[in-house]
Amino acid sequence: MQYIPPNYATLFVATCNLLNLANPHRVYYENQDAYDEREYERKIDWIGERFRALNADVLAVQEVWDESALKAAIARSGLRYDFVSVPGAENTPPHAGAQGTSRVGIATRLQVDRVQSFVDFPQGLAVEVPGLGPHTRFERPPFLATLRMKHGQQVHVLTVHLKSKRPKFLQDAQGHPLEDREDRKTGVVATLRSLVMRGAEAAALRCIVLDLLQGTNTPLVVMGDFNDDPHSVTTQLVAATSEVAYDKAARDVALFNAYEMQGESALKKDVAYSHIHQGFPAVLDQIFVSEEFVATSRNSLGDVRRVDYFNDHLHEGRDRSRSDHGFVRALLRLRTD
Repeated sequence: MQYIPPNYATLFVATCNLLNLANPHRVYYENQDAYDEREYERKIDWIGERFRALNADVLAVQEVWDESALKAAIARSGLRYDFVSVPGAENTPPHAGAQGTSRVGIATRLQVDRVQSFVDFPQGLAVEVPGLGPHTRFERPPFLATLRMKHGQQVHVLTVHLKSKRPKFLQDAQGHPLEDREDRKTGVVATLRSLVMRGAEAAALRCIVLDLLQGTNTPLVVMGDFNDDPHSVTTQLVAATSEVAYDKAARDVALFNAYEMQGESALKKDVAYSHIHQGFPAVLDQIFVSEEFVATSRNSLGDVRRVDYFNDHLHEGRDRSRSDHGFVRALLRLRTD
C-alpha cells in the first residue's frame, strides 16, 4: 500500500514583551517620565520592525498600556492584523488606557471565534499574602482567543504575564512607601510576597488550562512572560509536564515546552534566552503547547517545527525605546486531512 504523506497547515506564533508600550505624554508609572514624541516614534518604529521580522500569524503581547500604541506599531510593520485587542488598555472614550499596571493582548490575522479575559481567580484559589491579605485576582489578566485556521481547525491561544520576582513592598493608596526598603529582612518578606502572588497566579492559570484541555482535542498554545524559567516550580505548576513521566493520562492536560518539542531537523542553537538580568541569561518568555502539537503523542494533530529567539537587541544597551526582553517565535503545524 502506497504511503501518502499528510498535508499540513502552518501556524507562526510569537510572544513579545514590549516594555511599557504607552502613548506619548502620558504617565504610566508615577516614578517614570512619560515618553516624548521623539521617544514614542522611535519605540513604535523599533517594534514595527520587529513585528515585520517575526511575521507571525498570532502575536501575544505583554506590557501594553495603550492599545492605540500597539495598533500604531503594527501599522509601522506594514503587516495586516484584522484583530488587535488589549483588554483593559483600550483608548476609545471613556477609556484612557491601562491604569495601575500594563495589560496583555493578542493581534492575529486568523478568524477569531471568541475571546475571554480572566480577571478573577477560579473559586477557592484565593491565597493570603503576608501584609497584603487575600490575593484573589490576576494583576495582568490572561487573555484567551479561540482562533480558526483556514482549513477549519480551532486553536486556543492564551497570553499570560505572571507576577515578577521584584520585591513587593507595602505602600499606601498614593504609592508612598510603608516599609523601610533598605532593611534586608523587610526585603526578604517583600520578595516572599511576590513569590506567593506568582504562585497563586500560576495555580489559577493551571485551572484555566485544565478547563481548556480536559476531555477535548482542541489544540492550546500558552505563551507570554512567565517571569521564571521553564523548569521552575511556578512554570511547572502551569504546565505539569513532569506528571507525564508517571501518569500517561496526564498528557491530555499537560503543556509541553515548544523549544523542547522541536522536530529533529530543527537547529537547536545555544542562544535560547529571552532576558538578561545582571549579566545572566534566562528564559522568561516561553511558548507552551498541548499534546496535539507533540509529534509522538497518540492524540497528535501536528508538531513543532522550529522555535527561534530574537534576542540580539539585548546586547545593545538599555534603552526604553527597545524591549528588555527577547521575542520568541514558534513554527507549528497542524494536519489538514
